[in-house]
Amino acid sequence: MRHNKSFNHLSRKKAHRDALLANMTISLIRHKRIFTTLAKAKALRMYAEPLINRAKNDSMANRRLVFSYLQNKEAVTELFREISQKIAERPGGYTRILKTGNRLGDNAKTCFIELVDYNDNMLKEKAGKKAARTRRGKKAAAPVAEAPEAPAAEEAKAE
Repeated sequence: MRHNKSFNHLSRKKAHRDALLANMTISLIRHKRIFTTLAKAKALRMYAEPLINRAKNDSMANRRLVFSYLQNKEAVTELFREISQKIAERPGGYTRILKTGNRLGDNAKTCFIELVDYNDNMLKEKAGKKAARTRRGKKAAAPVAEAPEAPAAEEAKAE
């Protein structure tokens, strides 16, 4: 029975799984978005979000702890310098998973996982949203103005 064993083992031994998730986290920090399978993305979210949360408090202990997981100085530096500035006021949920369909070869569910504060398209939509308006009834609608006639139609009338 697998009571209280809540994470996905991804059909790998522990050392292989840790290496896979560390490498995917490094790629996510560097590129801000990676394409992968849905199962790996969900496992990566559980692995990466606590590490990203550590970056909010820039102390030597937190840097060493994150480095012990990632083993990559450039990724740790970028995490604590750039990413921590963008996520400073966010209480959690630093990643977003968007499904992209099934892979052709093996029909695996694919998706991409990205850092939430780095998707410019979604940030524009969020800033560009207008206040919600409700429809009260037909009498509130303004009458439609008549469109001007085309110049070709005016010449035909003149003849």
